[in-house]
Amino acid sequence: MKIGVLQFFSWPGRHGPLEEVYNRALERIEIMDRTGFDAVWLAEHHFTTFSVCPSVHMLGVAAAARTKTLKIGTAVSLAALYHPLRLAEEVALLDVLSGGRVCWGAGRGFAPSEFNAFGVPPAESADRFREAVEIVLKAWSQERLSHESAHFRFDNVEVLPKPLQKPHPPVWLAASSQSAVDYAASQGFSIMMDPHSTFADIGGKRRRYAEGLAAAGHSDAGRDIPMARLMALAPTMREAEEIARRGAQWLVDAYAGPQHQKSLQTARNYGGKEPAQYYVDDVIIHGTPESVRDRIAELKETMNLNYLMCAPLSRETFRLLAEQVVPKL
Repeated sequence: MKIGVLQFFSWPGRHGPLEEVYNRALERIEIMDRTGFDAVWLAEHHFTTFSVCPSVHMLGVAAAARTKTLKIGTAVSLAALYHPLRLAEEVALLDVLSGGRVCWGAGRGFAPSEFNAFGVPPAESADRFREAVEIVLKAWSQERLSHESAHFRFDNVEVLPKPLQKPHPPVWLAASSQSAVDYAASQGFSIMMDPHSTFADIGGKRRRYAEGLAAAGHSDAGRDIPMARLMALAPTMREAEEIARRGAQWLVDAYAGPQHQKSLQTARNYGGKEPAQYYVDDVIIHGTPESVRDRIAELKETMNLNYLMCAPLSRETFRLLAEQVVPKL
């Protein structure tokens, strides 16, 4: 079982200087490096205080400079918003500067505010995302790149640097929707799954992905499939549930509530529940360190979980993860 951290850079209520958000996150990343976490996965967002990290690649360089063995993951590089040659250069440079520790996660994105501000027509975003991933992989593996597709054309371009990892860093595609799961499986890409789906939905998508891989002639063996889960830990179950509820309400208010559902994805129906209660009941792993270890073991058996990407909802949660959960898994 591998354990990573999905690192957000939230600035709730704009309290305190923004630079403190980055300083605290980098201090946490140093702790991850010392305490046995596999990777930190940096979350890219734009134009929101939910997570003020417009460049996971720049923050990845800062994280790499403070760590020795921790892998530096992107969760995700919003590939549809980038010029693909610039994206190839930035991720390759991060791989070189980190000593070959990059785990590249790429995603389409879903917020119309981001697509509109960057001049990317939402209707083109899926094609642009897929073309960008294809171009990045070509740029890393070919000495000189020539390419022509619906949105991009290049002729005999030498893209430098090349990644340190050969033939390239490991690649994951974000797969929240069934269509994204199906596409990744058909192309043989590994996937990472989002922190907002219910446990039942995550399990169903994991099974669908395995079936899609097999149907396309690809093997499921040996793949790390990160499943992102919001987490709340405390010394008692009651305290953990309170952390989960506060975190769920913050999430709904800042990012995922009905008022934010003008996205490219189908709006969540929350199973008929009040949105924050939906997260507490069906999404967040919460409890004491002992009960959380048991829950992780259960998910390993029932959902083929082999890589847990934790999104801690409090400083106490991260401390208990580092001290009492990760060392005992």
